[in-house]
Amino acid sequence: MPTVLDAPAKMQTCIDACNGCMQACEECLSLCLKEADVTARTHCINMLRDCADICSMAAQYMARGSHHSRQLCSLCATICEACATDCAQFKDPHCQKCADACKMCAAECRKMAQ
Repeated sequence: MPTVLDAPAKMQTCIDACNGCMQACEECLSLCLKEADVTARTHCINMLRDCADICSMAAQYMARGSHHSRQLCSLCATICEACATDCAQFKDPHCQKCADACKMCAAECRKMAQ
């Protein structure tokens, strides 16, 4: 929900998806660190960090109306898709929910990148 500007609906939907994905990735990362097979999740944990960071940055760029939003959204979509693939390999509910959030964010970022 915007607090100052009325962002176009398409952009606000993407900002919300990015913020939701960032939160899902941060939560999933914290939970993955507590799993018994944490060493098997090393690549996924690093991907979660990358995904959370790029989602946060993409939301910030869109919120400020940066001319580079489209390029960043394209990169964000690529990273979100990779993160979704990594998370989907683990059957924990938190990984599955995170994979879904990443897929949704990727789809919204692809729309913004056009």
